[in-house]
Amino acid sequence: MALPQAKQTETEARLAMLDLPAGGWTEAARRDALARVQAMGLPGRRDEYWKFTNPATLTQAEAPRAAVFDTQETQIFEAIDRLKIVFVDGVFDAEASDDLSLEGISIERLAESKADIHWAKDLYGTLETNGQTPVQRPLAALNTAFATDGILLHVTGTPSKPINLMYYHEDESSDAILHHVIKVDPGAEVTILENGPAAARFNEVMEVDVADTARFHHVRAQGRDHERRAATHIFARLGTESAFKSFTLTANGVMTRNECIIELTGDDAIAHVAGACVGDGDFHHDDTVFITHDAVNCESRQVFKKVLRNGATGVFQGKILVKAGAQKTDGYQISQSLLLDGDSQFLAKPELEIYADDVACSHGSTSGAIDEEALFYLRSRGVPHSDATNLLTLAFLAEAVEEIEDETLSAQVVEKISAWLLRRSA
Repeated sequence: MALPQAKQTETEARLAMLDLPAGGWTEAARRDALARVQAMGLPGRRDEYWKFTNPATLTQAEAPRAAVFDTQETQIFEAIDRLKIVFVDGVFDAEASDDLSLEGISIERLAESKADIHWAKDLYGTLETNGQTPVQRPLAALNTAFATDGILLHVTGTPSKPINLMYYHEDESSDAILHHVIKVDPGAEVTILENGPAAARFNEVMEVDVADTARFHHVRAQGRDHERRAATHIFARLGTESAFKSFTLTANGVMTRNECIIELTGDDAIAHVAGACVGDGDFHHDDTVFITHDAVNCESRQVFKKVLRNGATGVFQGKILVKAGAQKTDGYQISQSLLLDGDSQFLAKPELEIYADDVACSHGSTSGAIDEEALFYLRSRGVPHSDATNLLTLAFLAEAVEEIEDETLSAQVVEKISAWLLRRSA
């Protein structure tokens, strides 16, 4: 079927601004992804999964300008011993990065991997392609085709410290496209940290293959530069008795769309996806999650909390698909918003699609204001109004933050949320 003229014109304009990397083991996957983008077209408001979020600034030919926020604030994860990999506006910074060697892993850069044979060849674009059904994700296919760099991480053991991907923004018109491929071998375990504004416009894909009995932990902090725009995608495939746990904190950002697409293909696998966001003013934040249960006795959790005020908008679209034969599935989904004024809004689309009969699946979505009785209780004991509001806000976000397994990382996230709330109540 031919694309509508407006969508075709917009897609062609965007593609005309990009150069398709040629040669090497990624070439076939890139050309396949380009063909898919041309067939699908870039997303528009009439697309079902974009009706709550206007993708125009993510798809237009040139990136909208985004002011660089200059701050002396200590970066999150700064107190944690970690291996740092730094990108500035999507360009690898060797001087700011650590040596890319650590026991239990091998790390390469996508931009430097030009051989015809590579372990990542079987993964690059593969999980992204699988994730296009039943919902099309054109921005992810665009990424696979045109990504300029990223990390190729093969985890063979359990490294002694986390891997920290740090994204700096220095150019007000930067348009970064990064693609990471992570393979976690049977029995291995790794923690990936991500933080920073990245670019004026950022398109990221992370493909994660978690083998049998392996464990993958992911903690991400998106913040600082408010005018930034981002579309991120995580595609994960889980083997038998494996575990995948991802948490994202978002503060600031005029437009953020985080997608997470997970396939549980091995029995007794666990997938937890969680997020906490705090937004003020011209803030639009969209979490879109699709979890497919295709094995027996698997568990999934989706826990998303949003605090919104001064006209901010939050979106949650979450689906649990239980295929025939995926008996004893335990699927849990909760999305909630705390609206601190009458101008903000929360738009939710929770979904369950179940084809097995021995399952325990639930979903819930609510919006509400600060609990007036709890607020009165704190005020009656001498707690100032702003402090009481902040305490109740932290309590509201707690269920999402508690999804982080590592208590040190969890404390770092709470500290950042507290600092954001204090700045806006001053």
